[in-house]
Amino acid sequence: MLKVTKEDALLYHSRGRHGKIEVIPTKPYCTQFDLSLAYTPGVAYPCLEIEKTPEDAYNYTAKGNLVAVISNGTAVLGLGDIGAMAGKPVMEGKGLLFKVFADVDVFDIEVNEKDPIKLIEFCRQIAPTFGGINLEDIKSPECFEVETELKKILDIPVFHDDQHGTAIISAAGLLNSLEITGKKIEDIRMVVCGAGAAAISCSRLYVSLGVRKENIVMADSKGVINKKRKDLNKYKQEFITGRNLDTLEQAVKGADLFLGLSTACIMTKEMLSSMAKDPIIFAMANPNPEISFEDAMATRDDMIFATGRSDYPNQINNVLGFPFIFRGALDVRASTINEEMKLAASKALAALAKEPVPDSVLKAYNVEKLIFGREYIIPKPLDPRLISCVAPAVAKAAMDSGVAKYPISEWNAYKKSLDRRLSVHIKKIADCSGV
Repeated sequence: MLKVTKEDALLYHSRGRHGKIEVIPTKPYCTQFDLSLAYTPGVAYPCLEIEKTPEDAYNYTAKGNLVAVISNGTAVLGLGDIGAMAGKPVMEGKGLLFKVFADVDVFDIEVNEKDPIKLIEFCRQIAPTFGGINLEDIKSPECFEVETELKKILDIPVFHDDQHGTAIISAAGLLNSLEITGKKIEDIRMVVCGAGAAAISCSRLYVSLGVRKENIVMADSKGVINKKRKDLNKYKQEFITGRNLDTLEQAVKGADLFLGLSTACIMTKEMLSSMAKDPIIFAMANPNPEISFEDAMATRDDMIFATGRSDYPNQINNVLGFPFIFRGALDVRASTINEEMKLAASKALAALAKEPVPDSVLKAYNVEKLIFGREYIIPKPLDPRLISCVAPAVAKAAMDSGVAKYPISEWNAYKKSLDRRLSVHIKKIADCSGV
């Protein structure tokens, strides 16, 4: 894999048309009649229809395929609180991924507002424009409050990807890791290194899958979250352990699962050696994991190891989730993204990893084979089957849980329409990869 340099990255973002996304028209505009339909006087007719029936906005505007990627820049992609404007390249990147992988249109909106109450109100005011809202890079614990309140007051999907994306993708990896190691989810002992948005959301989703809450030990930068601690917010208090543990080193001894969402190199070889047989290590600190791949491999050979990096096996990559989750939610006009939809996405991803991998994916990643096992527990991001696997699972879960306003009846036709949405972009990626 080529090393990314500062010069390459700055040139990529600045050459030609600056930035990574643009807005293009979808209707004819070449004649006076076209322009009269697009704007005055013709535009008055759909306006009046929407005034009478607000749901008609989905028929006459781009609302149903438009997601707002909203950030205040307080927790940007491993860079921290760098501000709304400095976070804009990340939000544009998110828009690019939405479009390329699931044909979802995006407006990225960077908001100079750290007060969660004011940020909530801002989102509420602009919500009529969008079919969904993707919250991004908002620091913990404010991110919990913002998402929770918006989900209460809005009737469109609101999804904080920093929380749920990592949870959904890693949960798929967990399900398959347990199958490979023969461990039962209700029996595993789990250590969570980190106590921010992603750590708490992952832990909650794993509990929904069957992990026992009493088997979870969570640690932050000050040590294990236990009954002795008096400095815990209400979100961390949810995962207070009753065990007499104070340090991460004590916590990992005999553990089956290490979930790392913290900082680089915090896990030592000695800690890894002390874990149970066939341990599952999700070391997802970026850009460098809690223990390096090389150190982990040199320590033991019976583990399953995953990171957030693309240059090692088993990358836990959020792009496996959010584009397709929103695609499914938008296509049934879901009023929310609920627990059932998140679990459906995880299970669909887990199932796809067990299917034979197409030659196009092998060529894209320059490998001879990818077979379900310790080094392939989740699909690759460039797998073209993702959209027709995950989006329908999410859409069906929305229908089954009663939050879909526009149910799908012809599933084969729907899956074919998803493949058509993706065909242009996948072909371009394939051409670039030499596939």
